[in-house]
Amino acid sequence: MDRLAIDGGKPVRENKIYYGKQWIDEDDVAAVAAVLRSDYVTCGPKVDELEKALCEYTGAKYAVALNSGTSALHCAILAAGIGPGDEVITTPITFAASANCALYCGARPVFADIDKDTYNIDPESIRAHITERTKAVVAVDYTGQAVKIDEIRQICDEHGLVFIEDAAHSFATQYKGKKVGSLADMTCFSFHPVKTITAGEGGAVLTNDEELYKKLVLFHTHGITHDEKLMEDAPHEGPWYYEQIELGYNYRITDIQAGLLLSQLAKIDKFASRRKEIVRRYNEAFADVPEIIVQKEIPESDSCRHLYVIRLDLDKLSCSRRQFFDALNAENIVCQIHYVPAYWFPYYRHLGYEKGLCPVAEEVYAGIMSIPLYPKMTDDDVEDVIRAVKKVTDNYRKG
Repeated sequence: MDRLAIDGGKPVRENKIYYGKQWIDEDDVAAVAAVLRSDYVTCGPKVDELEKALCEYTGAKYAVALNSGTSALHCAILAAGIGPGDEVITTPITFAASANCALYCGARPVFADIDKDTYNIDPESIRAHITERTKAVVAVDYTGQAVKIDEIRQICDEHGLVFIEDAAHSFATQYKGKKVGSLADMTCFSFHPVKTITAGEGGAVLTNDEELYKKLVLFHTHGITHDEKLMEDAPHEGPWYYEQIELGYNYRITDIQAGLLLSQLAKIDKFASRRKEIVRRYNEAFADVPEIIVQKEIPESDSCRHLYVIRLDLDKLSCSRRQFFDALNAENIVCQIHYVPAYWFPYYRHLGYEKGLCPVAEEVYAGIMSIPLYPKMTDDDVEDVIRAVKKVTDNYRKG
């Protein structure tokens, strides 16, 4: 049951607004319908077209489109040769898949702490957690802000580690003028509905390394190849023949999804521009609210934000985060928390992980909250969110 607005009266808006929402228009519907009327609904030309478009947009040499961002991470870990006994360093402030991908391969996730201002993984904490078993770093572009790519690249090069950028949040972000997607050894994207562009569900891995690309192709389609150069038993009987040469998975994306994503990609500049406008307005509105801490951004990152996260300074408020969260919901501003530290979950606890591993991440987590951010928001929607956040803050301000 929804709570009453703080003053017992009318909330700031009549209808609810949520933290994220896809933008599907008639062009998207037509693109999907065209695929449905074509000869292929999967394993067809739209997937090839999509992969080429992703390369053109990001500047990467190779792209493999998959059915989810989680599949992308799993395939990247497989292509990196990660296996039992290995360690993969990542951040705890992320969706579980960023760490689970190591577990899928029998490796151990190791959680490095985050920067207290940007909330991205701290390169110095990465260094501190490297052991002889470390094989890769999965660095997450939290909220859409690029990680410190140059520093992490240097660390990985020094220690012979594979640098995997989990860019599920950062499609259309640039780092030093170059688009995310071509800067790490492998970059993983997600095309979930609340992301910058959507395929309904979908993902991709991009790389400049041809050998990694070949492995990604194999792992995402059962480990099966039709390429005679890769076969052990060629020559063979005829064109129907194929070989399974790895243990792979069915992580293929459909032409239906690819058609939708291509249509969405054509609108990426509009989507990214609007997200940036909203972020600028939020930053401006909350700059003079001492109870609200705004996420800082490194100058190298021209970020296309998937999330806008406010952090409550609970020492200056007479409420808990839950009370603040519920009060915003009563104003019809439906927020979300991104994310519970991954190692806090029971599954990880049963593996031996304990609270206290990453003190900065745990401190930041205690106050963060994602407020609405998506390109279809109107200016009035944005102002409603600002008014609601300020209203609730004024109500709970100490003194």
